Amino acid sequence: MNPARRRWLAALALPLVPALVPPLVPGAARAAEDSDAVRRGRALAWPRDHGAHLGQRTEWWYATGWLGSAEAPSHGFQVTFFRSRTGLAGDLPGRLAPRQLLFAHAAVTDLGARRHRHAQRLLRWNGQFDETAAAGAATADARLWIGPWSLRRTGGGWQARVDDDDWSLELQMQPTQRLLLQGDAGFSRKGPLETQASHYYSEPQLAAQARLRIDGRTLAADGRAWLDHEWSDELLAADAVGWDWIGLNGFDGSALTAFQLRRADGSALWAGGSHRAADGRTASFTPDAVRWQPGRRWRSPQTGADYPVQWQVQTPAGTLAVRALLDGQELDSRAGTGTLYWEGLSEWLDAGGRRVGLGYLEMTGYAGRLRM
Repeated sequence: MNPARRRWLAALALPLVPALVPPLVPGAARAAEDSDAVRRGRALAWPRDHGAHLGQRTEWWYATGWLGSAEAPSHGFQVTFFRSRTGLAGDLPGRLAPRQLLFAHAAVTDLGARRHRHAQRLLRWNGQFDETAAAGAATADARLWIGPWSLRRTGGGWQARVDDDDWSLELQMQPTQRLLLQGDAGFSRKGPLETQASHYYSEPQLAAQARLRIDGRTLAADGRAWLDHEWSDELLAADAVGWDWIGLNGFDGSALTAFQLRRADGSALWAGGSHRAADGRTASFTPDAVRWQPGRRWRSPQTGADYPVQWQVQTPAGTLAVRALLDGQELDSRAGTGTLYWEGLSEWLDAGGRRVGLGYLEMTGYAGRLRM
């Protein structure tokens, strides 16, 4: 059994489904966790809100992008760190008390080789910041790690490191624009109820520098990246099975986000997004202003899941086509976190079929309802 498999089996001895009630914690910790509550009108503050929000059930930091030129990118990349509050062991002392789970997914799309690689890590965490621990997440600013994997904010930018058996990736991502608050000043509705919401911000148009070790060679390349940070107690309505999402960097400096939450029959339960124009003007989309129309589909030979890999998306900023640059960008994490989804580098085409941007398309719930 290889070392990576042993690590997974050890971590999976703990149930992955978070409890629906918060853990029992002392009064001071409870007050700190209550301050994390998602609510309309809560003003996000920096650098605190780059950090972890331990009172919320689910949280992720999500970096995507491409390397090479816009006309001919060589690679796409994705690095995501997740935190999940288990609802367990709130009153137990010790470093092994499993109050939180930290897990991470990373992938590289090699467009030249037409190959997609995926790796993952998972460890339990007691929720106490300790630089000597095997995993952790800071609350004062963004700093997350699981063994040698890490994502942190430093000097106003972001650094990420992924080290797998077959490949490794080191990223430096520097902002070129101000933060983009999604929804209503960072309060992003995800369903018909006010409680079905997250706090959500993005950093589009990040200037990326990468060092990628793959296939026995090391590549240093520049590119463009996008980073999302989102936290919530409740994201999916009862009749939602999953979502479709895009985060696209326009070549003119614009940025476009769009998403929909789907019912089992494929209809939209909720939708939203935003557009920042090249001149900096920003608009948020109402649910009735976004329409997703699936086009060509691809069926995974490994899992049988059937994904639309081409879309027409109607927004107040115009109707755009989104097309995957490689069909096979599925991430199968059923042996780990239990999730199966498609996430990959895609192009943004205007009405004339001209490529005007690049970014990532994410699709969940095509192999059964997503469990969070």
